[in-house]
Amino acid sequence: MTVQVAHLTLDPPVFLAPLAGITDRPFRDLVSRFGAGLVVSEMVASQEMVQAKPGVRERAELGFGEATTSVQLAGREAHWMAEAARQVEASGATLIDINMGCPAKKVTSASGAGASGSALMKDLDHALTLIEAVVDAVDIPVTLKTRLGWDDDMLNAPELARRAEDAGVQMITIHGRTRCQFYKGHADWAAIAAVKDVVTVPVIANGDITDSAKARTAIEASGADGVMVGRGAQGKPWLLAQIAAELFGAPAPEVPTGAALCEVVQGHYEAMLSFYGAELGLRVARKHLGWFMDGVGTGTVLRRQVLTSRDAAEVLAFLPDALADQSNNNTKEEAA
Repeated sequence: MTVQVAHLTLDPPVFLAPLAGITDRPFRDLVSRFGAGLVVSEMVASQEMVQAKPGVRERAELGFGEATTSVQLAGREAHWMAEAARQVEASGATLIDINMGCPAKKVTSASGAGASGSALMKDLDHALTLIEAVVDAVDIPVTLKTRLGWDDDMLNAPELARRAEDAGVQMITIHGRTRCQFYKGHADWAAIAAVKDVVTVPVIANGDITDSAKARTAIEASGADGVMVGRGAQGKPWLLAQIAAELFGAPAPEVPTGAALCEVVQGHYEAMLSFYGAELGLRVARKHLGWFMDGVGTGTVLRRQVLTSRDAAEVLAFLPDALADQSNNNTKEEAA
């Protein structure tokens, strides 16, 4: 099973969601190596990108020219959205995604980034001006990521999706919550079916997809053509490949353990140091190392050593013990 987005064939239909501060270039590369049909960049503010504020482009590292990478743009003004779209297309982007789903207050607040993200669901006429501006500005495919609605009284994702398809959007991803739910409660995958019913372009289900069983249930409940995985991939960059293997017959990944896991994590750590520079990379890497250690039950002493060290070489030296199985870690702690 594949997802066709204009001329692009996305295989398998298991995609990595954009997560601010998490799905940076090193993490996207790692997930892609295990196997994903598509990875999406961290959200990029369109006006900032065009005006080239210091560090924006460097920090984003958008993966221009890679067929399996989508660049996600956010904003509230059609001019800046169109200009940003032209810029990323000229730089070699193969796919653009429009963010109308971010629930963060700094994004949705009028006093923050200009009432963008999921705040756009409160004014579909204005939302469509942004979609039309981006679609008209570029020749590459444009997709949309959004939520069920702003709140339970404004469940307008089907209407937005229908109008977005009419405007030329080639794929729609729906997070099965309203903006006002943020990430509380449970994603309502069945509600995504109402979107699937009114469009002909591929629909992707998102929200709470943390394993193959939930991915299967999400697809069955929504009728979606694929799934997008976000927080479930934290510390499990192979999860997308596992889901793809179990649901869509893709090659099964070899889930690393022991020395193999350490090799994966050390490689990811070194990639972050190279990408961000030693000082910033050491800090940015801590959350990823913490998630990896959560997966193996690293003991408190080792965990603290890894996450508080200010020396990259020391962190690398700690990792073989920190990523060993839980019984070994406990034994080492007792001895200490």
